[in-house]
Amino acid sequence: MARHGSARRHRIKNLLRSPSIKLRRRSGTARHKEDLSDKVTLEKVLGITAPGNRALACDARTGLLAYPAGVSLCFRKAITTLAFSPDGKYIVTGESGHMPAVRVWEVLERQQVAELQEHKYGIACVSFSPNGKYIVSVGYQHDMMVNVWNWKKNIVVAANKVSSKVTAVSFSDDSSYFVTAGNRHVKFWYLDHAKTSKVNATVPLLGRSGLLGELRNNFFSDVACGRGRQASSTFCITSSGLLCEFNDRRLLDKWVELRTSQATCLSVTDELIFCGCSDGTVRAFSPVNLHFLCTLPRPHCLGADIASMVDASQLFSCRSEARYPDTVAVTYDPTNRWLSCVYNDHSVYVWDVRDLRDPRRAGKLYSALYHSSCVWSLEVRGEVRLPSGSFLSCSSDNTIRLWSIDGVNVINRNILSHDLQKVIYVDENITSLLDTESTGESGSEGQQTDQSRVGIRTLRVSPDGQHLASGDRMGVLRIHDLDSMEEIMNVQAHDSEILCLEFSKPDTGLQLLATASRDRLIHVLDAGRDYSLVQTLDEHSSSITAVRFAANEGKVRMISCGADKSVYFRTAQQLDNGLQFTRTHHVVRKTTLYDMDVEPTRKYAAVGCQDRSIRIFNISNGKQKKLYKGSQGEDGTLIKVQIDPSGLYIATSCSDKNISIFDFYSGECVATMFGHSGQNTSSLLSPYCCIEDSLLCLMCLEYKRHTPDHRVWRQVSLTFTSTQKVVLHVNMVTSEFDLQENVLMHPSNKRSINEMCVCVLSCIFVWRLSPELTIRMRQRLADLRPSRSTQNSQNAPQQKVLNLR
Repeated sequence: MARHGSARRHRIKNLLRSPSIKLRRRSGTARHKEDLSDKVTLEKVLGITAPGNRALACDARTGLLAYPAGVSLCFRKAITTLAFSPDGKYIVTGESGHMPAVRVWEVLERQQVAELQEHKYGIACVSFSPNGKYIVSVGYQHDMMVNVWNWKKNIVVAANKVSSKVTAVSFSDDSSYFVTAGNRHVKFWYLDHAKTSKVNATVPLLGRSGLLGELRNNFFSDVACGRGRQASSTFCITSSGLLCEFNDRRLLDKWVELRTSQATCLSVTDELIFCGCSDGTVRAFSPVNLHFLCTLPRPHCLGADIASMVDASQLFSCRSEARYPDTVAVTYDPTNRWLSCVYNDHSVYVWDVRDLRDPRRAGKLYSALYHSSCVWSLEVRGEVRLPSGSFLSCSSDNTIRLWSIDGVNVINRNILSHDLQKVIYVDENITSLLDTESTGESGSEGQQTDQSRVGIRTLRVSPDGQHLASGDRMGVLRIHDLDSMEEIMNVQAHDSEILCLEFSKPDTGLQLLATASRDRLIHVLDAGRDYSLVQTLDEHSSSITAVRFAANEGKVRMISCGADKSVYFRTAQQLDNGLQFTRTHHVVRKTTLYDMDVEPTRKYAAVGCQDRSIRIFNISNGKQKKLYKGSQGEDGTLIKVQIDPSGLYIATSCSDKNISIFDFYSGECVATMFGHSGQNTSSLLSPYCCIEDSLLCLMCLEYKRHTPDHRVWRQVSLTFTSTQKVVLHVNMVTSEFDLQENVLMHPSNKRSINEMCVCVLSCIFVWRLSPELTIRMRQRLADLRPSRSTQNSQNAPQQKVLNLR
């Protein structure tokens, strides 16, 4: 069983690699951009956000599993739905955003073979016809279009309008009709193959409503046409918990109760029907007579201690008071007889269901757990305590999670995830662990739910690796012991969310922690004296976006920047009443300053600005030393910057969706995360970068759909660690900027929703840097270490001036 599970994971990994889009007649600029994109390769995706079966697909021939993962690396559009072709050679995807398209991808070559554009606002669901000739796409409710494509000719052969919200579509076994389901909606659409084959123009699509009878006011969550002996039947489930069967006359013939508070998804074969329900329940029925067969095992309970689950028996030891995540998507692999399930805490399980006569024999082949909401920050420092290849992340789901990228030298192997090692729950309310939009019927409520969440906003590990500091959106500062992962301090430090945390480096001779917030205050705490308050600074007149410490010319400096367009340079002095930071220089620019980092020699600070420029300041005198563009585009705003430990490169992220790495000294772009520029320039993409050697992770955080009165921006976090990889983290928060829509196609993690809904991309993307960049960084680090040790001894502050004791 383990061997089969490993083989399956290998097949999934091969599919989820970054697609290589081959374009004809590339211009010189396009070739240059492609060369820059070749400097990084997407290696791993940690996350899933499939809201239903329309965003989860299985190739019936090979058992290959596919699901979206954020936004397209090539087109930066949200992948809302996907489906395999009958022969498994192609995947069709639907997207949202400006000028959404239906795209067909070749699975083995991982390249696009067709692009079909007719929808205006977004595509809710897509499906191949069983004969492979047609693709049907259904738009969002405001799009109101149902299109049937002859995808090889790139034409719409039949079309019609639909007034209801549609959440699912399914083709009949003989390709003669398909069925759509949604809010008080089950409709049968018939194809006239004679007309569609001979006429080049689009013909009207004939539709007939299902005869719902007394169930006409129900919300139909999912639909699937029968197979084999039941090919003339159509099966639907209602959100209220009914499994329904329509006969060949579109008449609701019979139904059974699922005995659940909510039903969300179903998967139908010629032998089995699987229904996904609330509280982690999946029930199996016979398609012949709708007789109940069994209930499958449930996943882990919410709030479970992941690290302690090392034995399979612990998964099936149910507690009466335990609560489980709801099932939101199911798909069946008839070749291996495996059932893949996605739950609304963003976990995925693959169950072996070869023998349903005894459900206790259903075994778990694979499972993975991910953040269920917006990921705000990650931290990879503190290698003294954390194993190689490990990093920490925090999220709006009120958890801090420890990950192992390489899967080796892990602290504790558990049975639930190969990547996730530990979860710290900062709130006893397990509701925050659920993505309520996955099972919700309307999206407007979801937005309010997400905004009301507290969530951990930022992380920082102390230089000695002993403590983990975190700040949440309510201004609470927490300190955890990294050995035991236990909370040792919890204090209300600010009146609003904490935007930045920073520990002083060992070369300063001090043990300080600075906390900066949206309330315009900076608190300096003594980490060596139980984080007692040293000083509060209130010089900024707006939100403080970054604060950094630096040992420079024998003095300890603190630099901060904010939305008030100011950079403050301060120097530490030992006064009669204790240590105080006094202002030495104040620099004001004409643009908002979004982020800042200090290069390894502690001579210069780099600031990312709203005008897409990187401004380099001399820390000693506060003068601007250099200025160069931090984005290749001419639109958007530069939100985040980070310098790698060698000081050779600086990573940036711009609101035009370009994430780039520049030569710190020349300003030349040496690599970019996205090889092609996108159409949408209204969404802000910002990297909160932490470059640690040469690993960069990209974490897709939160994605909010565009509405006329709703504006958002997106944030990204970049992090370099060891092993030639990069970690990047993407996020969206409310701002004054307009958004047309932003997204990502990667058969691995993202989800589709209604236009007024909030979509959370709680994913982590791991990229591998090219060897030439890694070698240069390591050579510079080797050259820098001796000089830095000498320089630090010379620049180390004198104890009689700066020693807190």
